[in-house]
Amino acid sequence: MSKLIYVVDDDLHIRQLILSFLQKDGMEAAGFSSGEALLAAVEVRQPDLVVLDIMLPGMDGLQVCTTIRQKSNIPIMLVSAKDSELDRITGITLGADDYVVKPFSPIELVVRIKALLRRVDMNQRGEGADPPALTYGDLVIDQRRREVSMGGQLFPVTPTEFDFLAYLFANQDRAISKGELLKELWHFDYEADTRATDDLVKRLRRKLVTQGSMVRIETVWGFGFRLSQEEKA
Repeated sequence: MSKLIYVVDDDLHIRQLILSFLQKDGMEAAGFSSGEALLAAVEVRQPDLVVLDIMLPGMDGLQVCTTIRQKSNIPIMLVSAKDSELDRITGITLGADDYVVKPFSPIELVVRIKALLRRVDMNQRGEGADPPALTYGDLVIDQRRREVSMGGQLFPVTPTEFDFLAYLFANQDRAISKGELLKELWHFDYEADTRATDDLVKRLRRKLVTQGSMVRIETVWGFGFRLSQEEKA
């Protein structure tokens, strides 16, 4: 079955170029000129992946990414003319799964889209090696299937949220600095102080509370984060 890709870019030429290359590769693709139009379409039919430009009229791509992440784990590929390390860090920690800088080759973009789709498919099928499960409190992380569960029920996370939780679980005996997280998880060698990871943590904290988990992510002020447990009454 062909994959459905939504492409959001207010530049008609770029949007049509991406759509034509995706369709030539056998994918079903639809384009939108604004974030609002995309969100309305997602409510009707959820795609397999979203290619999302950051600079948009009305809601920008980062706001759209945040809105999607509040409801869905759809893979998101951000596209932007901004190529600073902080821009990429911000995009990834807001919930994007990849970040492509303009100008780009349409062929390369399609290759990266297919690679991200394969990664998602492999995660869903649970292919690959069989590393041990990680546990903390009432959560269990299945590293082979890349799934988080609580009480035998799936705990919804995005690929980026999974990587973050898995790293904290694997290092649950210590606090993890923001710099270490950025370097080890997203391969950013960024030394300056940044609050980019805070959005990811806020999103996970809301999920933990909403799902009724006792696991908490504490802030170690001026350093980073560590896991803790809240005793249930």
